[in-house]
Amino acid sequence: MKILVTGADGFIGRNLCIRLEDTGYENIIRVDRNTPKSTLYSGLNSADFVFHLAGVNRPINESEFVEGNADLTKSIVDYLKEHNPKASFILSSSTQALADNGYGKSKALAETIVEKYGRESEADYYIYRLPNVFGKWCKPNYNSFVATFCYNITNDIEITINDPKTPVTLIYIDDLCDELIKLLKKNRGSGYQRVSPEYHTTVGEVAGILKGFKISRSSLVIDDVGVGFKRALYSTWLSYQSPEQFSYNIPAYADERGVFCEMLKTKTSGQFSFFTAHKGVTRGGHYHHTKNEKFLVIKGKALFRFEHIITHERYELIVNSDSYQVVETVPGWTHDITNIGDIELVVMLWANEIFDREAPDTITRVL
Repeated sequence: MKILVTGADGFIGRNLCIRLEDTGYENIIRVDRNTPKSTLYSGLNSADFVFHLAGVNRPINESEFVEGNADLTKSIVDYLKEHNPKASFILSSSTQALADNGYGKSKALAETIVEKYGRESEADYYIYRLPNVFGKWCKPNYNSFVATFCYNITNDIEITINDPKTPVTLIYIDDLCDELIKLLKKNRGSGYQRVSPEYHTTVGEVAGILKGFKISRSSLVIDDVGVGFKRALYSTWLSYQSPEQFSYNIPAYADERGVFCEMLKTKTSGQFSFFTAHKGVTRGGHYHHTKNEKFLVIKGKALFRFEHIITHERYELIVNSDSYQVVETVPGWTHDITNIGDIELVVMLWANEIFDREAPDTITRVL
């Protein structure tokens, strides 16, 4: 299968071409503004699918809207009609096609051109009226406020918000690419299509979430970035980090026993830490009523000791770094950990809640 992508050097085009390659499609003809017309027409001759992503949205003169959106679409479609009329055609349009402005009118005209091509050639055609698309590699200060916010907040540049309550509809670049690639794999009816999911939010909410991502590097409290909109937005925000910003320091608390270091805190799923213990050193010596923890020895050899605070039943467990064994604390049991090896002990720790100095639920009781 041969696939031609116009606007291949743009935001959507770059992401789509990479995703096509990742999915196993090798015959991809990339067309950008510097591609000779001979190369474009040669590609159109043999293309099975044409992803028409090229367009103009910020011209110097308003007449360029028609030239870059409607006229370019017509020239491609006219060539297909004559030389390759069965090629499937996908048009990247905009929700602005319903608006009474130069850009919207030019997009609406392009849609009409594609619809006519589909009817006359009986080729499959798909039109996507896209809202604001966000994701990696989108140019800031161009056509996505999300890209601008990500870049500015990352680099301590002030952002301008006229009305934080302004509603916006967003789709994520990976979801868009997934949708476009599905067109290659199974037939569906021609016409207007939608990308799912759509995220309905406000300009102010997006700004607040992004500022929270930046603060998380000092507070260590990360938002719920594993699913949905915040997952997509966090990935996007990270993509605007320069290499010098790929890392950041976290606090470490050292004493005669070793080092304790908090790595990451979550709003609903606890926190991750690690600690070290010198040879012969014992850590812990407390119990919890509700809090629970998981320990993983990643270097050295440890003796875990437990005692029930009422029955005084005792239990001991020796774990070394070769056993890959998680040891879990149980409410109502005092526990401590002793380095019984010949090298420094390093233990990874997860607690189900963020440590609260006002209500620590950590009661000292030495075994």
